[in-house]
Amino acid sequence: MFETMVKSRYFEDTMVKAYGEGKSPVFNIGAGPVPGEMHLSTGQEPAAVGICAHLKKEDTVTAPHRPHHHAIAKGVDLKKMTAEMFGKITGLGKGKGGHMHLFDPDVKFSCGGIVAAGIPHAVGAALAAKKKGKDWVAVAFIGEGAANAGAFHESLNLAAVWKLPLIVVVEDNSYGISVAKLASTAVESNAKRAAAYGIPGHHVRDNDPLEMYRVSEEAVRRARNGEGPSLIEIETYRYLGHFQGDPELYRDQDEVPQLRELDPILKVRELLLADGIANEAEIANLEAKAKKEVDEAYAFARESADPAPEAALEDVFHKTAFNSKG
Repeated sequence: MFETMVKSRYFEDTMVKAYGEGKSPVFNIGAGPVPGEMHLSTGQEPAAVGICAHLKKEDTVTAPHRPHHHAIAKGVDLKKMTAEMFGKITGLGKGKGGHMHLFDPDVKFSCGGIVAAGIPHAVGAALAAKKKGKDWVAVAFIGEGAANAGAFHESLNLAAVWKLPLIVVVEDNSYGISVAKLASTAVESNAKRAAAYGIPGHHVRDNDPLEMYRVSEEAVRRARNGEGPSLIEIETYRYLGHFQGDPELYRDQDEVPQLRELDPILKVRELLLADGIANEAEIANLEAKAKKEVDEAYAFARESADPAPEAALEDVFHKTAFNSKG
């Protein structure tokens, strides 16, 4: 879990620099090697590693528009993922999807930019697993704002009725874009909403990866044993803006520095040392290994070829491809 969090953090820190290339002194969203919007997950690593540590390749994960930590924790091909974000032909989607549309069927991972849209997909995957008689689990990661969407309630209700192996993880980073949770949500914790569907609800405080691991273990066990869905909400931190280029006028300037003092990666590092699980040299090796993998992924992306212009007409629906009998 520590190594995965380090890898995720270093990946995002590296993307901050890569994304910023060519976008100053005046911010231009279309400029540089990584054009388009960019939503980074720096600080939210515990939500992903805590539950993905219990998952296997056959389990499904759906993620929202801030998906990199989920993808890394699930084991998505890092080189292909990075190339996709650079718009390269070697990317997961041949460079056509960008960072909000990462699909890796080899590890059953997908994400999308529509708020709450991944939950029904996860319900479908959970239903498929049940019908096939498999012990596969489906996990849907969402932001706390998505818990106010209709898809959240409809999906949980159906999953509870059919006792599907679904786990919904709500990442409460305090803001839906620029709107504070207190101004948008009627309950203090979305975990309380689980009671409406007769399923367990867990609330993880203080961005704690070990507590997230503990409650996730129980949720995954229930799902694999056919006992139905669970809902987990974790209080997590978004160190960066909603998107890169966000002026962040909606929050106090002291908020992020105070949150960084509680950084979960530093906490786990201290715990590993204090409990004698690892020494400084072993931790340094883990950090070096994670950073090497990230550096190689970025080098692969930069060195990969751009798609040919005519590739824009491939992998899309063509009405003329169907005849009158089609």
